[in-house]
Amino acid sequence: MTAGTTTDVASAPLLGIPNVSEGRDRERLAALAAAFAAPGARLLDVHADRDHNRSVYTLAGEAGALADAILSGARTALSLIDLCAHSGLHPHVGVLDVAPVVWVSPARRGAAAAEALVLADRLGHELGLPVFLYGELAGGRTRAWLRRGGPAELARRVRCGELSPDFGPARIDPRRGATLVGARGPLVAFNVELAPPAGVAQARRIAALIREGGEEGLPGVRAIGLWLASRGRAQVSTNIEDFERVSPAQVVAAIARHAPVAEAELVGLAPRAALQGLAPELAVRGLRTLEDALASSIGPC
Repeated sequence: MTAGTTTDVASAPLLGIPNVSEGRDRERLAALAAAFAAPGARLLDVHADRDHNRSVYTLAGEAGALADAILSGARTALSLIDLCAHSGLHPHVGVLDVAPVVWVSPARRGAAAAEALVLADRLGHELGLPVFLYGELAGGRTRAWLRRGGPAELARRVRCGELSPDFGPARIDPRRGATLVGARGPLVAFNVELAPPAGVAQARRIAALIREGGEEGLPGVRAIGLWLASRGRAQVSTNIEDFERVSPAQVVAAIARHAPVAEAELVGLAPRAALQGLAPELAVRGLRTLEDALASSIGPC
C-alpha cells in the first residue's frame, strides 16, 4: 500500500478472500454467504459470475476468527458442490479453489502469513482437503502453475509423485478437488470487455500480449481471453498483482491499443489508490473500494 493511505495502519484487519466454484445457483450462493459470515468475521463483499461460475467472498477479521469463518464456508461449499458436475470459464482445481489471507497494511504481513498457515493446516486436517501453498509461502510458486491442466491434471501429478500437498491427504477427491492457500497484499481482479465485433480469439491474443512475459508484458499482470455467453462479448480477464506498478487504468489503455473497450468489471474490492486514473466515461461494474467497505462495516467482528 502507498504510505499514508487511510488503511496503512497497524490496526487494519486481515482479509480472507475465498473463491468458490459456484456462481449461478442463488440458493447456494446465499448459503455460502451465511456460512462465511461466521462469528468474529465481517462479510464485506460477494461477487458472483455466471460465465466464470465462480464466487468471490471478501471477509475481514482477526487471527483465528478469520480461519474459523473460511472453514465454516468451506464446509458448506463441500456439502453443496460436486466438482465433477462443474462447468465454467475460470481456471480452477477445487470446490474451494483458492483462499488467500491478505494484509491491508504492510505491518500485518507476518500475521497474514501465520493465519494462512493455520488455515491451510485446518483445511487439510479438519476437512480432509489437499492444500497447496502458493506465492511467498511456497517460494513464489504460482496459482497458474498449480492449476495447469485443471483438477484432473493436478490429481495425476500427485499420483505420479511430481507434486505433494503441503497439508492434508495425498489424494485428490475428484468431487472436492484441492485448495490453494497463500498470503499476499491486495491485488486487483479487473476484467475488460471488448466492443463487438471483437471475438474470443482477439481477446486471447491481447491477453497474451499484455500479460507478464508477453511482447507488451505488464509486470505482475496475469491475463486470459474468454467469451462471455451471457453478455455476448469477449473479455480480457486480469489479475493485477501490484497495482502500484501497474494500475487498472494502464491495463485498460494497453487493451484499448488493440481493440475498442466496451465496459469493465471490478471483481471484489480494490484499494482506492488502485482505481485512480480510470476514465470517468468508462463504465465499471462493481466499482467499490476496500476503504469504503471497511468503513461501512465498522463494528466488532
